[in-house]
Amino acid sequence: MRTQTPLVIGVVGSGVMGRGIVQLFAQAGHRVRVFDSRYGAAAEAKASVIAMLERLAAKGSITAADLQAGAENIQLCTALQDLADCTMIVEAIIEELGAKQSLFRELETIVRPDCILCSNTSSLTVSAIAALCEKPGRLIGLHFFNPVPLMKIAEIIPGIRTEPEITETVRVVVQAAGHKTVTAADQPGFLINHAGRGLYGEGFRVAEENVAGFAEIDRIMRDCCGFRMGPFELMDLTGLDVSGKVMQSIFDQFQQDPRYRPSSLVPPRLAAGLFGRKTGEGFYKYTGTQKHEPAEQAVPEYTPNGPIWVAEGARHGELTARLAAAGAEITVQDKAATTFVLMPWGEDITSAAQRLGLNPAQCVGVDPILHWDRRLVLMTSPVTTPQHRDNVHALLAANETKVSVIADSPGFVSQRIIAMIVNIGCEIAQRGISRPAEIDPAIRLGLGYPNGPLELGDRIGAGKIMAILERIQASTGDPRYRASQWLRRRAMLGISLLQEPA
Repeated sequence: MRTQTPLVIGVVGSGVMGRGIVQLFAQAGHRVRVFDSRYGAAAEAKASVIAMLERLAAKGSITAADLQAGAENIQLCTALQDLADCTMIVEAIIEELGAKQSLFRELETIVRPDCILCSNTSSLTVSAIAALCEKPGRLIGLHFFNPVPLMKIAEIIPGIRTEPEITETVRVVVQAAGHKTVTAADQPGFLINHAGRGLYGEGFRVAEENVAGFAEIDRIMRDCCGFRMGPFELMDLTGLDVSGKVMQSIFDQFQQDPRYRPSSLVPPRLAAGLFGRKTGEGFYKYTGTQKHEPAEQAVPEYTPNGPIWVAEGARHGELTARLAAAGAEITVQDKAATTFVLMPWGEDITSAAQRLGLNPAQCVGVDPILHWDRRLVLMTSPVTTPQHRDNVHALLAANETKVSVIADSPGFVSQRIIAMIVNIGCEIAQRGISRPAEIDPAIRLGLGYPNGPLELGDRIGAGKIMAILERIQASTGDPRYRASQWLRRRAMLGISLLQEPA
């Protein structure tokens, strides 16, 4: 199959994903046939895609000729039989195994023998979808992300019985349409949704422990870690009804591995219909697409109450200078101090104070990770006095730096979420779900992360990530924090997480 020659591509299912796939291939010059079992849905989809093309033309992003050609490339079908001469068909129907199996069994009786069958499944195994097909070798997973024309990444997932040449043909067709492709093994969540379990899963775990509220967790991940969106605003965008099913599906398919454990916070929110933007309320309330975010924590008054001692650490000098510049009296003798500021990795303030022999009522913690210019995170023990908390808060906010105050947590918020993102990325490499060189670019494009998990682990240090995970696991006893062998071995050897075995 030559990609220079326009293909006849069928799209079954004309919802949001189906429409995006139609637009992608119609703009790429292929004849796209659209079918939906709901009467009138295909016509609505065509009108929607043409309206999108018209907006692009109005902005000058495409020419009038491109608009006309794209619109003419979209053909409506009233029955599956109208797809008989397609060279490739992409299914984008409901995420339900039986429905997909039934569709492909019917398509096999209609299409030509060399027609490639693609499923846009996000959480079902491709081999299971193909299991009832007469020719499972021609069925493959082709997973796009919403909105398809803008999310320039697609996962290609060969099933156990998919013929190798099918994988290469689909890769060429999709890349010629302007999307990057990544090949992933037929494992739960494939590559990108699998990788997203770190941000979502640990974000929920932090919220379950009442360490911080949803908005505060999102702010920390945006400002301190450089993410475009935190876990809860991202789930509001994708819809908790969708994300919740994916969480449960991946957990079940991985034999209930604790790393992928869903949150008990999800079922009551689903029962209440709090799906996110689509319902006007999720973790936030919305007016249209406008998110209503709670106000930042108020900055308290500073009331001097004696010298401050800052624990030794990688950013000791930077934090000491910041506090001194804000008017704090600094001492290098812990016995002379009335307030102790700690910067632990993977520990909570209670444990760190006990280890150092300090009074936890006088201790606060500052997260040493990543960006301090955008936000600082202040952590307290259960007995830290309000005066000690408020004074350090006021000092940290003296130059208008935003400050998040959180409850005691091993690894603060960002350390534990980042450690889980890195650890799951390492497990993807360990399982051979995708090559290390492909993992980071795909996750940056598919999830919008500032760094892929392996390069993020290298940036912070594999040894430090290991220490965070080991300390959290020791503190909680939860096996969800056990380190991937990929991470453990590279931390021990002092080599990059991107380095493959010789």
